[in-house]
Amino acid sequence: MRWKIAMVGLAMLFAAGSVAGAGPPVYPGADGKLVYVPDENGNVVPDYSHAGYGGGGVEIPRVPVRAVVEPGPGDDGDRIQAALDRVSAMDLDANGHRGAVLLKKGRYEIEGTIGIAAAGVVLRGEGQGPEGTVLVATGTDRRTLIEVGALRSLKRGNRSSRKRSEAWRPVPGTRREIVDAHVSVGARSFEVESAQGLAVGDRIIVRRRSTSEWISTLGMDRIPPRRDGRRVRQWQPGRYDLLFDRTITGVSGREITIDVPLTNAFERQYGGGFIYKYEFPDRLSQVGIENLRGESEYGWSWEDEDHAWSFIGLDAVENAWVRRVTGVHFAHACVHAMRYAKRVTVEDSACLDAVSRITGLRRYSFAVTGQMILVQRCRTRNGRHDFLLHARMAGPNVFLDSNAEQAHNDSGPHHRWSTGGLFDNVHVRGDALNVENRGNKGTGHGWTGAQMMIWNSTAESINCETPPTARNWIIGSSAASGDCDSHSEGNPVVPRSLYRKQLEERLQRQR
Repeated sequence: MRWKIAMVGLAMLFAAGSVAGAGPPVYPGADGKLVYVPDENGNVVPDYSHAGYGGGGVEIPRVPVRAVVEPGPGDDGDRIQAALDRVSAMDLDANGHRGAVLLKKGRYEIEGTIGIAAAGVVLRGEGQGPEGTVLVATGTDRRTLIEVGALRSLKRGNRSSRKRSEAWRPVPGTRREIVDAHVSVGARSFEVESAQGLAVGDRIIVRRRSTSEWISTLGMDRIPPRRDGRRVRQWQPGRYDLLFDRTITGVSGREITIDVPLTNAFERQYGGGFIYKYEFPDRLSQVGIENLRGESEYGWSWEDEDHAWSFIGLDAVENAWVRRVTGVHFAHACVHAMRYAKRVTVEDSACLDAVSRITGLRRYSFAVTGQMILVQRCRTRNGRHDFLLHARMAGPNVFLDSNAEQAHNDSGPHHRWSTGGLFDNVHVRGDALNVENRGNKGTGHGWTGAQMMIWNSTAESINCETPPTARNWIIGSSAASGDCDSHSEGNPVVPRSLYRKQLEERLQRQR
């Protein structure tokens, strides 16, 4: 009862403080609905609830089994791949599904990589525990065991010559400049020079320029040298553009409305931005990995690195999922949602006891480089950067109800301006949860993130800093250092989960 009273009291304090202009940027109002307080430029805390399969709040489907595989002697990789290829050749049903390949309980030795290269295909096992379906990555190749939507041929040794930068194919003649002097964080509407040829349903990239003026304002053209003499890369104009993958939901005159809010401001003084329609024929949808355990064989040392590095990699996918999987002894990650992954849910999964040196580029247990990715109810043990956002990312992305044990480094945005991340009830034991200027760490990581929210989370320490031109927030979490917008340190707040509350309210508005 005292806990409930404290929480209600905090909500009332939030409301009173915000009316006076000194309170948090988002809080529950008298009617229980969230109130968003804009800053002097109209920027608000973005709606993170669009992260996840189907854009958040959509149930993951149960795809029917179309092929069954049982473990056999020797290498099982070719037989599993053959089953995936058979299902991949089947017709899509009305829901965009072809079918699932079911791997019966047992141990499967795989000396190479298996992959999903067609929409509507699911790889499913019969349990993520040691007695379930266990995929054993044998051999000494550093590789990803399961690739989904890889932008290369899945035949071993036959790599595609496609350049990754060509994945979003611009439609000729559709580029339009954004004409607003300022498009705020959280905005879904803005004006372009001409909306002719644009229509509801068009898929577009909203591209924010990275100009020398903006980089200089951040101080990222003056990153100090390292004492060890290792090269530090200063940020270069044009290399830090943000590409927001969006869909047009409304056109009125020159104003267009998009489906998901922007997680960075677009300012004319820093170069503004533009849009263009795109095509992405190689992107897969309705694909998933379920109920599996992966184990990476390794040599005699806990620092051995000549073995499989990642369990699951997702790249050119949309509306995809990974659920109830466990990765053991992989050097890099259990799940990596890469640059072209969009609307993905990773849930109820674990990354345990990585085998590698404890140094850079290793032990990124659940790593996110895409957008609209939800990682929920996941846990790690003996990782480094366990819940990680990579560089130059256009959010929103969410880590929810997840725990790291025996962490060997911090979680959070890792380097070079990731935007729109929410760490919601994330708990890191053994190390930190940070949003900061990492300066010359690595090769010059600099400012790691903007529009980052740490909500009702804990860690051994938290450092939360505010970069020029942007905001970061910490609410209801462990006491923190740094100068970001901090409220209710050490005292959890209501709602317990910002993501779930935002999702609840958005779904109610859509009914």
